Formats: sequence, C-alpha cells, structure tokens
Amino acid sequence: MFEQAFKNIDDILHKDAGSSSELDYTEQTSWLLFLKYLDALEQDRAMEAELEGRPYTFILEDAFRWEHWAAPKTADGRMDHHKAMSGDDLRDFVNIRLFPYLSGFKRRATGSNTIEYKIGEIFSEIKNKIQSGYNLREIVEIIDGLRFRSQTEKHELSHLYEAKIKNMGNAGRNGGEYYTPRPLIRAIVQVVAPKVGEKIYDGAVGSAGFLCEAFDYLKAQSGLTTGDMQTLQERTFYGKEKKSLAYVIAIMNMILHGIDAPNIVHTNTLAENLMDIQPKDRVDVVLANPPFGGKERKEVQQNFPIKTGETAFLFLQHFIRMLKAGGRAGVVIKNTFLSNTDNASVSLRKLLLEDCNLHTVLDLPGGTFQGAGVKTVVLFFDKGAPTRKVWYYQLNPGRNMGKTNPLNDNDLAEFVALQKTKADSPQSWTVDVSGIDTHTYDLSAKNPNGGDEKVLRSPEEILDEIAALDAESAEVLAVIRGLL
Repeated sequence: MFEQAFKNIDDILHKDAGSSSELDYTEQTSWLLFLKYLDALEQDRAMEAELEGRPYTFILEDAFRWEHWAAPKTADGRMDHHKAMSGDDLRDFVNIRLFPYLSGFKRRATGSNTIEYKIGEIFSEIKNKIQSGYNLREIVEIIDGLRFRSQTEKHELSHLYEAKIKNMGNAGRNGGEYYTPRPLIRAIVQVVAPKVGEKIYDGAVGSAGFLCEAFDYLKAQSGLTTGDMQTLQERTFYGKEKKSLAYVIAIMNMILHGIDAPNIVHTNTLAENLMDIQPKDRVDVVLANPPFGGKERKEVQQNFPIKTGETAFLFLQHFIRMLKAGGRAGVVIKNTFLSNTDNASVSLRKLLLEDCNLHTVLDLPGGTFQGAGVKTVVLFFDKGAPTRKVWYYQLNPGRNMGKTNPLNDNDLAEFVALQKTKADSPQSWTVDVSGIDTHTYDLSAKNPNGGDEKVLRSPEEILDEIAALDAESAEVLAVIRGLL
C-alpha cells in the first residue's frame, strides 16, 4: 500500500514544475506526511481524553486541521469534493495561510522540546514547492488514504521512508550526506551497546539514522517498563543539524520510528565554543557520521583548540568534549585521518590517544558510501583513560561494493562477534600504542596478515558501471536541455 502510494506521489511530483529532484520529492512528501501524522496523533489524543472524561484542546485551529483543508469528508466518510479546495485556491491557501500559521508556532510554543515548537521549526524551514494546485490535490488524496496508527503500519512506513532517504542519498552529491548504510549503523550501535537511561547524541544528525537505529535497538531489549519507554521517548535521543532539509527529514524519520517529539535542534553544532560545553551538557554515548571534506570559516575554527578547516576534525573535537568521563563513541571518519601528517591531524590523534581509549578501528572498503568516493574508518573510543592497545578489523566482503551490491548485515557479523574479545584473525590484529612513533602518531590500518589484496572487479561489473554512468549523464543532459 505505502510503496505504491510513494511511487504515485513521485510520479505526480515528477510532472510538477516546482520539484526537480529526489531531494525535492522527499521534502515535499515529508511535510504532507507530517501534517497527516499530526492529525492522526491529535485524533488519538482527543479520543483518549473523551474516554477519560476530560476536555482536549487541539493544537491546530479548525481551519488548519487536515480534515478541514486537506480532506473534508461527507457523512459516510468519503472525500467531500464540493468542500475540498483544489487548483489555485488550494495552492494559495497552503502558501499564504497554512505555512505562515504553522511557522508561527515557533514563537508561540512554551518550549523547544514540544511538538508545537517542532511544527514551527519545520514550517519555518521549508516551503511548498508544488506549483500546481491540481497536483497538490492529487497528492493530498493519496496521503489521506494512508493509515499509520498501528505499530505494523508505522514500521512499514518508516521502512519505506528510509528507502526514500537512501534514494535521495544516491540522487546526487549533496544527497549523499544524508545517508549512512543502515547495516553499518546497526553494527556500530551493537558495539557501543547503549543502555536505557543513557543520553545518546549525534551532533551531525543528518536523517537521524543513528538515533532511529539506537531507538530500535533499545526498544527490542526485554523487560522494559512503562517508565523505560517514557525515558526513551523524552530523555534519551539528542541531535543537532545545520541544514534545513535534513532537519525536517530527521524529525519525520524519528516520528515514523515512534519518537513523538524528537530532541533535534536546528543549529550549526560547530558554531558552539568547545569551552562553553558544561558538565550538565555532556552525554553517555556519541554515534555519528559527521560530514567530511567541508571547509569551515576562520571564526568557526576559533571555537576549537586544534584549528583546522576540515569539518570532520572539528566534529571529532566536539564529540570528545561532549562525552562524560566513561562515555562511549562510534564515529565514522575518512581513513586519511589515521595517517595525515598535517599539524591538526597529528594533534588530534595525540588528543584521542591520550584522553580516550581508542579500543577499536573498523577499516571499511571503498564503495561503502555510495557516491562519496572516499575510504572511511569507524573509530570506537571511551573517554577518560589513555589508549594502550588498538584492535583493528579490516572489512573485506569479498566483492566490490556498489549500488547493486551494498553492504549488508551479514558482511559485518564477523566484526561484531570478534570485537567482543578483540580476537586476532586474518582480518583483525592488535597494535600496542607504546610502539607508535610519537612524532607522527601514525595509526594507519596496515593488516600484518596481508589482508590488503584488492577484490578484482569482473568485466561485467565494469561494463555495468559504465552503462549506469552513461545513463546518469544522459539524465543530467536531458534536465539541462529542459532548462534551456
């Protein structure tokens, strides 16, 4: 049901002049889904209040509730096409009345952790890009037909929403930063092993994949009480995100996973001075894949003891500072971090080894991140004790990674199993830090067992990739021609 609905919505958006890419499709679907979700949440709360004999005040005024502007119904529950706006009337209502009203919640909300504030944030950050009111009417009717009140429905919808984010990540350069392969996130969560009651943080939240997977991991623990579930809902998951679209998608993704009012703040994490982070701000667990390759301005670099323009290196300093003593982290970073000879890289490795126990490095093969074109590693560290030994694991799935054969959970099963005891194997080895050169602090992942051999690609794979790149080029040219 959901899959066909999403496909139909994409087809309509593809025809609309206002949406030109997978990023736009996901953004536009998101705000409409959010309002439909909000309506379902309000209906449930109103029904609950009625059963308990207490009054319920709706968050949204009548004129702006889904059932009024989007889906007015006849007495028998069918869409009332006489009352339902369409065409320019609908588009103008959404642009001129609905969005300004909803964005106003940011000023009116009692606090930033309320659903009212989230409504205000979302509708201050995005705008309706659907130019045809007739297309908008069609999409509204598809979304109105979706039900996501039961856990099964929510699960299916969240699964498909993840697929949309993945497609968005594959759609282009700037989409790639939104998507970390879920099997990799699940393996990182398993190794870091968060517990109920701990604060879990991602300062580069993207589409909130780490927080959603951590929530699923904790929710699956046996013996959870009602109090535990409330702790998971309200006081466990925290994130920050700089970009508007990612911020909206993160909130929507967490809501669909079952977290009603996500603690996600729309801010540039790196604009915060490291010295301003107080003990009360600190967290137990950091799970993150910060953007790399970005260049931060001089005034942002002033917030950090180790000055560098490389975004990921600034984030790493932020994460170390954000952890409580004994806190644990799993952070994805470019593999060149382990060996770069510039002052910032050397100083940062020294800081990591002296202030934290960098106990595990997972070395990932090229192609793990589609479209990124860089090799990455995952650093697992605990704060508060220096590093004595580092256990390395070199992931070698025995095939070339790519769009058609991405990373899966089985690829990481051996890593997760061996990491518990940090056992040696053809793919894993241990390095004693006392033997490391203190001028360079080089931590390169060099497998002493000769596990570095390249997986040679078959001629079919190479030809497939050439064909895919040709098709992509043709699509881009067609778009450019359409603009001329």
